[in-house]
Amino acid sequence: MAFRLALLVLGVLELLRPRKVVDFWMGLATTNGDEIDLRPWVYSAARVEGALLVLWVLRRSRSGG
Repeated sequence: MAFRLALLVLGVLELLRPRKVVDFWMGLATTNGDEIDLRPWVYSAARVEGALLVLWVLRRSRSGG
């Protein structure tokens, strides 16, 4: 249950604020985050990922699994 809740929160954040979420994770993954240039589609992909996470969590919670 806690894992699904965490995924739901992450999915909603990616839907609403994809730039902040991606920039946060890129800051953790790189040693010098100031020099990283991401392509604009990365934020759209994060938004799609967020939508898929939310849909998956909602579908799993309705099926009881």
